[in-house]
Amino acid sequence: MSQFVIILGILLLSFVSGMLGLGVAFAAIPFLGLFFNDLVHQIQPLSLLLNGLTASFAAAGFARSKLIDWPKALTLSLITTASAPIGGYLARFIPQFYLWAIYVGAVSFLAYRLFRPVQGSSSGAPNIRLAYALAIPISILSGLLGVGPGFLLMPTLILVGLDSKQAAGVNAIAVIPPSFSALIPRLNGAQWSPELAIPLLIAGGVGAFLGARVTSLYVPSHRLRQIFAVMIVLVTLYKLYTLMA
Repeated sequence: MSQFVIILGILLLSFVSGMLGLGVAFAAIPFLGLFFNDLVHQIQPLSLLLNGLTASFAAAGFARSKLIDWPKALTLSLITTASAPIGGYLARFIPQFYLWAIYVGAVSFLAYRLFRPVQGSSSGAPNIRLAYALAIPISILSGLLGVGPGFLLMPTLILVGLDSKQAAGVNAIAVIPPSFSALIPRLNGAQWSPELAIPLLIAGGVGAFLGARVTSLYVPSHRLRQIFAVMIVLVTLYKLYTLMA
């Protein structure tokens, strides 16, 4: 019964993450924590694997609707992949409390801005160079905290002027390489059961693809922006609760 609940939960969470062009790790980590006790050897490796896989299937869903600007997406992938390990190295020197304080402040500001009208550059085109520049500190901060960069990168792409659906597609591509590169050093100590991991991966892939397709076909861009704003507020409040508990 518990295995069915885990699979169903990952399916639903992957559907939501796929709608937003995210990997599912931001929600999978606290969800799997309800069933497993070992964060380092069970929850994190499985969540990272799910994150890369769900982001890949979400990207496929957005690509089918031609919503991915590939040059922008691949450039961001290079930036996030190169910058995130810097954060992983610096994490040993900086207290996590201060890092989470910065993170909470950043997502609070981004959530506030997502409810306001989005303006691009003075020419009317997205200021993608600003997004490239901001992707560096975002990726470093995500590496410091051990989370994916997509949760901060997605609203940043919207705020520099990308359409919300296109931002979701670009974001999905950008978070795939960091997810798998972060998984590699954890593979030796990973502990997972194939009987559970394989159904979870299938559920995650299906959910993410369907979520991306629903967004592509049925969700207006302004509504997607607001859904994401609500999502990051809820996840941030949950993180604050866990830090104070």
